[in-house]
Amino acid sequence: MPEICRFLGIIIYMLYDDHKPPHFHAEYGEYHITVNILTGVVEGKFPKRALRAVLEWHEIYKDKVLEDWELAEKHIPLKKIPPLE
Repeated sequence: MPEICRFLGIIIYMLYDDHKPPHFHAEYGEYHITVNILTGVVEGKFPKRALRAVLEWHEIYKDKVLEDWELAEKHIPLKKIPPLE
């Protein structure tokens, strides 16, 4: 589980050779979501406040997250992305 970011108790990660469309995973305690990088569509359940934080982070770093997706497809180590401040 290559972690790309951690903030507010939220862990954001990607998996190598994961299925398309491009997406990332986020965990917060017992909660888990998958976020489509291109559309922002969320699958899964998260507390509202944590979900807003993840979606804000996604908007800020969408291009960097997509770059990490492309690296993951090639099995190249992922780059850390700054946390939400």
